[in-house]
Amino acid sequence: MNEHRSAKEIKHDLYQQAKNELTNILSYWKKNMTDRHYGGFYARRDGDNRLDQSAPKGVVLNARILWTFSAASEVTNTRQCIAVAKRAFKYMLDYFRDAVNGGVYWTVDRNGEKLDGKKQTYAQAFALYGYTAYFQATGNETAKNEAIALFHSIETHCYDRIHGGYTEALDENWLPLPDQRLSEKDANEPKSMNTHLHVLEAYTALYRVWPDALLKQRISELLAIFRDKIICKTSGHLQLFFSVDWVPRSEDVSFGHDIEAAWLLYEAALALEENTGTTEMRNVSLRLTEAACAGLDADGGLWYESNPDHTLFVREKHWWPQAEALVGFCNAWQLSGEEVWLKHAQQTWMFIQEKLMDKDKGEWFWGIDGQNTVLRNEDKAGFWKCPYHNGRACLELMRRLS
Repeated sequence: MNEHRSAKEIKHDLYQQAKNELTNILSYWKKNMTDRHYGGFYARRDGDNRLDQSAPKGVVLNARILWTFSAASEVTNTRQCIAVAKRAFKYMLDYFRDAVNGGVYWTVDRNGEKLDGKKQTYAQAFALYGYTAYFQATGNETAKNEAIALFHSIETHCYDRIHGGYTEALDENWLPLPDQRLSEKDANEPKSMNTHLHVLEAYTALYRVWPDALLKQRISELLAIFRDKIICKTSGHLQLFFSVDWVPRSEDVSFGHDIEAAWLLYEAALALEENTGTTEMRNVSLRLTEAACAGLDADGGLWYESNPDHTLFVREKHWWPQAEALVGFCNAWQLSGEEVWLKHAQQTWMFIQEKLMDKDKGEWFWGIDGQNTVLRNEDKAGFWKCPYHNGRACLELMRRLS
């Protein structure tokens, strides 16, 4: 990397590269994941890009496709993006929407038959996020109404009126579940940082098109929860899992979530348009960005996780923390004016290009291990591997650097 390049030159290059890569990402998903036999989208391609037609379809993947193509329609080929977004929107309504109890199901089979009807709060938030983006892209009032209905479902069933925040999961009928985990690797605790971050993300998007008083109150509450309960006052890192009354139940550090929260918290504060809160979240954002840098390797890649004192790292660099680092570093540059952050974004982009982009078959690999070997045992596209993190990163770079 040329240390003497100007901020203007770095901005120009990052913008153009993000624009080109967004086109590549969208093309991959449209070409490789459209299920023309059973409807909607295929649920999985493995690390070698082989299609698994029988994999269960998850609402998170579908909602993230809906969000990505809706959001991208504003800056790229509108007709093609809207066509893909419309396909995702229709599939959500036809197969994931619970017309009896409200909310969205967790999984369906390839035919669209319900497999798991549980109401994971994280999934409700992503459905809300996708519907909101589709409304913004198309003006479709049904999408807006579905987003508002999901907000009310979350507030009615998931909101903790005693301790604040939101429970992790309930069953199909919104009743308690013994296992509330989002995934097998997560702790079975009633509250998590991850769910609260994505509820905040979705609520912020909805507030921009529907400035409801209760919605604004909940965004303010979520910002306070992050400031007072989720962010560790000693380390500056996010704490990941909690008891119902917000006692921390984990010590692991997630660098990708640190840097993702850094810019999402600030965006939420901006949406509320309250100067005091925006200034406070600016400082929180920069502190979280600094904390995330404890996981930044010399090659520009961000390690996945570590123990609290950073003596033991999970020696893998996954795709999504790198995508969030691009946005988080650009955000820190905009907030501080310090060019070092823009150079961090440039170095992370170079790492992504060299180590993660599949220049043969398209998209990004899941990640690499400590020996720079591609993790081909992980999906290229699947239940968690969606166009949302890297697609959104490209969109954010284009927005911020134009």
